[in-house]
Amino acid sequence: MKEQSLKMAIQSLEIESRTISSIATYLDIEAFKKAVSVLISCKKIITCGSGSSGIAAKKFAHTLCCIERDAFFMSPSEAVHGGLGGLKKEDVMVMVSRGGKTAELLPIIDVCNKKEATLIAITENLDSPLAKKANIVVPLKIEKETDKYNVMATSSFVATIALFDAMIVAMMEETDYKLEQFALIHPGGAVGEKLQK
Repeated sequence: MKEQSLKMAIQSLEIESRTISSIATYLDIEAFKKAVSVLISCKKIITCGSGSSGIAAKKFAHTLCCIERDAFFMSPSEAVHGGLGGLKKEDVMVMVSRGGKTAELLPIIDVCNKKEATLIAITENLDSPLAKKANIVVPLKIEKETDKYNVMATSSFVATIALFDAMIVAMMEETDYKLEQFALIHPGGAVGEKLQK
């Protein structure tokens, strides 16, 4: 391995670490509280995003299920081909888009508004169509991605995951989620084996 390659790898770790740490310094507390309140009281949660944002949204949906919330990920392509029929007025759509103007998401935003479902936006662009049409906006601020071209979803991806994890632990506390509940729905793997004991 070239010395420069190792140097950039270490730098990547440092940049991502700073990106996550900085969230606590600019977190919109009121928006965060509103998001958590809506997520624990709604009937159903749908998450949506494209590319790496979609992968983060999919992980959030899975973790929501792990704390007994009715949640699933809907791909943008499925959403605009009838999938949005599953979205109801009492539901919440959590949409992730750093730029907030991803073309595939724009028609989904409009359907959310027309159906009067609650739209939570996770975005960096507060002037974007997503931010302007969302009911709740939880901002992210990404100083720099970690690749040398500053284009790969690296820092922005881990920041999104960290923000979602913060929501999860807050929701667990708000709903008094018990370890016994998790043990019931997680019998598999090393974690399941440990919990069953």
